[in-house]
Amino acid sequence: MDLDVLYEIDVPKPWKGSHPYGQRAAEQRAYREAVEQIRLADRVGFRTVWAVEHHFREGRSHCPAPEVLLGHLAALTERIRLGFGVTLTPFGFTPPQRIAEKVAAVDVLSDGRVEWGTGRSTPMEQTAFGVDRARSRDDWREAIEIVTGMWREEYFAYESPRFTFPRRMVTPKPVQDPHPPCWMAATSPGSAEVAGASGLGLLSFSIMQPLEAMARQVTAYREAARTPSPITDVTTNRVAAYTLVHVADRPGKRVWDSVAWWYENLAQFTLEWELPHLSPDQREKVFPLLGPILQGSVPVREFNDGDMILIGDAETIVRKAKHYADLGIDQLICYVQWGYLEHQEILRTIEILGKEVAPELAGYRPKAAS
Repeated sequence: MDLDVLYEIDVPKPWKGSHPYGQRAAEQRAYREAVEQIRLADRVGFRTVWAVEHHFREGRSHCPAPEVLLGHLAALTERIRLGFGVTLTPFGFTPPQRIAEKVAAVDVLSDGRVEWGTGRSTPMEQTAFGVDRARSRDDWREAIEIVTGMWREEYFAYESPRFTFPRRMVTPKPVQDPHPPCWMAATSPGSAEVAGASGLGLLSFSIMQPLEAMARQVTAYREAARTPSPITDVTTNRVAAYTLVHVADRPGKRVWDSVAWWYENLAQFTLEWELPHLSPDQREKVFPLLGPILQGSVPVREFNDGDMILIGDAETIVRKAKHYADLGIDQLICYVQWGYLEHQEILRTIEILGKEVAPELAGYRPKAAS
């Protein structure tokens, strides 16, 4: 199992200073520190850095333009792969021609190191961009087919009830032949099967659900991936899962408070924007741990004991990470910059993960991979 790293650019409140200067200073610092951290991840051997595309998520995710961050990193790194985690593909967010251009441009600048993640986002972002929510899954699929056509063909033209594009040469073309590997973020029921059947890599998570739930998702993905009908020119049969990771010999109160802050923020967002249409019983089925979090009681110990988060010394991290490998995870995405963690703490985590944890996992043979 490989180690990746994920960046949403957390900028937790309170921000020091009045508006707009407090926010500006906090964001600028978070970006500077993230770049330094990712450069270290490159030096110590992480496989991929994933940069999200999220909009309007104050405090939790200040990274709306991953192509800018990844383009900057292309010149500052040498080996680490640069993952769009993800590009939002439904019509309304970004026209397919712009996705084709920006992903290919980063692939050129990085000499072929791009991983292309795709997704649909949530109602909060969809409504702000005028996305047709009812058709977002269809838009997602059609946009992927359009983008790969723009990369494949010298001149491309297209017409459908949802999208029209006149004959043009879309430039540049990607370095990777025929194009970068394509992934799908899977959060809603049935998404894992869609990713596997479509020949896409699976971007999963261990958030607000026991690892057994993620294991079922991986099993469903593997089954669907046995006989795919690929919607791109590259078949990607890999699973990547992310969770909070922090290396500390004796984690202190600030670390656990940061876990609680992160989960409380996520739970409130999930309830308001992702699950408002579900009954309490249905919410409990999708995210069984959502209730206690919303009641102000984040079960941090339960998360830790169940390996839903990876916090502890190097030996503890290795033991917990092997659990993910046993579930069939190919790439463990380490979310290292979150909550109130300090920059030097994060650098230490990355260094230990790269130098001590990654070699152990590289040589580990999973016991019961799906």
